[in-house]
Amino acid sequence: MPSISDAIPKPDHIPSKEELKEDVAQATKSSLQSLRALVAGGVGGICAVVVGHPFDLVKVRLQTAEKGVYSGAMDVVRKTVAREGLARGLYAGVSAPLVGVTPMFAVSFWGYDLGKQLVKSFSEVKNDQYSVAQVSAAGFFSAIPMTIITAPFERVKVLLQIQGQKQLAPGEKPKYAGGVDVVRQLYKEGGIKSVFRGSAMTLARDGPGSAAYFATYEIIKRKLTPKDEHGVPQKLSLSAVMVAGGAAGVAMWIPVFPVDTIKSRIQTAEGKPTISGVVREVYGRGGIKAFFPGFGPALARAVPANAATFLGVELAQKAMSSMFD
Repeated sequence: MPSISDAIPKPDHIPSKEELKEDVAQATKSSLQSLRALVAGGVGGICAVVVGHPFDLVKVRLQTAEKGVYSGAMDVVRKTVAREGLARGLYAGVSAPLVGVTPMFAVSFWGYDLGKQLVKSFSEVKNDQYSVAQVSAAGFFSAIPMTIITAPFERVKVLLQIQGQKQLAPGEKPKYAGGVDVVRQLYKEGGIKSVFRGSAMTLARDGPGSAAYFATYEIIKRKLTPKDEHGVPQKLSLSAVMVAGGAAGVAMWIPVFPVDTIKSRIQTAEGKPTISGVVREVYGRGGIKAFFPGFGPALARAVPANAATFLGVELAQKAMSSMFD
């Protein structure tokens, strides 16, 4: 008669002490790599805001202003500075992205690192060189956790950016006193749903945008990486990192800019706008061209802001390597 112990399935292989140590070492290495990606992404995000916010402000005001308010990007700058001053005007709404961009970019680069680990577990990566499709998949994945942070902070940012367009009467105060006040009023008006308005369009923008972003960076980076006589890749210069980062920023905006315009409209509209309603409204203003206001400032911002982002990320990674490796 078989015993109870015979009925219990036995493992095919009991790991040795050395194998267990190796598994723990690999898990620890993976966790530290993710933590470094998180920190480096935060540093890169701060660099991006400092360099790129004035360009972003011009883009949002062109996207959301009524027809005829501005004749172009330079007209936005001129009127903004005349009305609100240089620093206060061009950095209106900067508090929200400064507070939000650190975790937002941190989560983006952490998500990208995690995405690469997932890609590696489901497909073959030769010589630790990811294909364009694999990098794109990892980039798209990075946008999923990032949207949770991006959507509410973008909502706050654009509302603060556009309120400066209104000409206040003598003694009249702006509707919002700052980022926290925006969140408080939005929550009071429509609960958490109002705070997160535009989340679907944020993901629709950042998913394909991040795929193009990271894929372009990796492709340009490989092209610019010098090789020795044996074909072994050498260290990439910081100027090459900046070139690859700037190119990545441009590649990110080109396919998704119309989606960003719809997102900005939804996040700044009164009442309860729908995606289809906003699309019809924008198209009625000027056809396909109406989906691209502020395209020039967005591309102008993309180059220095993303060059600064990847420069910050690479420097942060180098600093952590020198301290901990």
